[in-house]
Amino acid sequence: MGQIRLRDPFAIAMPDLRSLFRGFIDDEDAGLRPVLEEGSLAVDISQGKEGETIVRASLPGFKREDVQLSVHNGVLDIKAESKHEEETKSEKFYRRERRVSSLSRRIALPGNPDGEGVAAELKDGVLTVKIPTPAKNGPKQIAVK
Repeated sequence: MGQIRLRDPFAIAMPDLRSLFRGFIDDEDAGLRPVLEEGSLAVDISQGKEGETIVRASLPGFKREDVQLSVHNGVLDIKAESKHEEETKSEKFYRRERRVSSLSRRIALPGNPDGEGVAAELKDGVLTVKIPTPAKNGPKQIAVK
């Protein structure tokens, strides 16, 4: 089983700053960082038999109404938020618990699809999104007059 790696927002935005700190914290010292970023969503991305892009995301405990999907400018945006409140009263104690779970992920899609024909299903805690491959928009030849 592969190791989960954290996304490093500084790797692209400030590559020189990242190289400055490389000597202080070694990338191999996994004990200094968490295994998975809080609030991030683990996904599998594959290509289907008909060329469509298939995204699978683990969303255990979430309901359909907790999940929001959108495709805009070739980016799939997945957001899931669940709120749960539990209150217990008895003769000797009073307890109230709240739990809020929030996950999100933005994924750049190949071919810049517009969102037409996207299908999504949430079954057994796994969200499956199928995005059809858009028609190829290659360079167009323009006649000079």
